[in-house]
Amino acid sequence: MKRPLVSVVVTTRNEEKMIGECLASVKGQDYPSGRVEVVVVDNGSTDATVKIASRFTPLVFNHGPERSAQRNLGIEKSRGDYILYLDADMRLSPGVIAEAAERSERENLAGLYIPERIIGEGFWGRVRNFERGFYDGTVIDAVRFVRRATAREIGGFDESLNGPEDWDFDRRIRAAGGVGITRSVLYHQEGKFNLRRYLAKKRYYTRSFAPYIAKWGREDPEIRKQFGFAYRYLGVFLEKGKWRRLLAYPLLAGGMIYLRSAVGLAYLASGFSQQR
Repeated sequence: MKRPLVSVVVTTRNEEKMIGECLASVKGQDYPSGRVEVVVVDNGSTDATVKIASRFTPLVFNHGPERSAQRNLGIEKSRGDYILYLDADMRLSPGVIAEAAERSERENLAGLYIPERIIGEGFWGRVRNFERGFYDGTVIDAVRFVRRATAREIGGFDESLNGPEDWDFDRRIRAAGGVGITRSVLYHQEGKFNLRRYLAKKRYYTRSFAPYIAKWGREDPEIRKQFGFAYRYLGVFLEKGKWRRLLAYPLLAGGMIYLRSAVGLAYLASGFSQQR
């Protein structure tokens, strides 16, 4: 049986240090190379990102102004039966595409979550990875492998959003069909943790929180989970027996509580009263 064509859409901007490893992980998949298409959508890089990406694929485009628009162009320029969208600082474990394509075909899924593992230096890198593991497959997560026809039917990513556009896309995919989660993982390379840079990035994305909340309504159940204290600071870490991990790794749990508190205070300081 012919394997479905999978288009991997990677968005970039000044990612010369990361893009090569990302695209090499795509090329190294346990899946027929002729059934994987790589589409890179850059956003005005001034370093060697485009040059490096062009060694892996002829499908390199320039588009902006933000990630949502880049991803939408990638969807339109691709030919795949399925889309896998990545950031340049991510890399795939070898079995991701094979597992995702097989499951999507067998179960007729609209989308799949791919568990994300954080690769970072030192204690805070371990804390970030510990925290991220609680979010897999929850409303704090977002599907990454989607049926291309479904992505087009729902209108792709909302280009008015920058930050919560993945949550918005995820919930519209779920409304259009079934979803699942893979066993294979992807790795997100964060390097050396810098608290100031981390909080600045979080504050940057608050600009789109208000329009995202307005789009779905403040009383929407998922909005209340994504932005409310009860779920974001308690429920997501306790549900489905996940609380056992907190007891098993008290030092990492303490570090995670510190980071979540810092994020909450940063949002309050920026004038946004509901935290992501």
